[in-house]
Amino acid sequence: MARKASRKRTEGLHEINMTPLIDVSLVLVIMLLLLTPLAFESSIAVRKGAASAKKSEKREKEERVELKIISEDKVIVNRKTVSLGKLSLTLRPLLADKVQRRVVIDCDDSVSHGTFVDVLDQAKLCGAGDIAVLGR
Repeated sequence: MARKASRKRTEGLHEINMTPLIDVSLVLVIMLLLLTPLAFESSIAVRKGAASAKKSEKREKEERVELKIISEDKVIVNRKTVSLGKLSLTLRPLLADKVQRRVVIDCDDSVSHGTFVDVLDQAKLCGAGDIAVLGR
């Protein structure tokens, strides 16, 4: 018996498949064509600060008068202890020279409601425009 020598075919396709490469390249070209005009339209124009800057209005320093009621007859006005009877004499000059008459009131827990309302009334009578009450 004669055996046939099995001869394996070593020949094969030695060519590169160009279809996927062409597909990817065309998709990239189409994306580039579509996105380039969008990139130029959405750009932000930046101007130099000196050319476009306006002179700001000169604002006065925003100051406020701080009141802290520490007892039934003592009040701290801007870190200065004053008796409750002399509160209006101390507040009037402080509020007279302010453009915005803001008063911030803080109260200890041991102070009665009547004393707190009395300080609020005195601040309003002295010319306080805005009164803020600090709470806990």
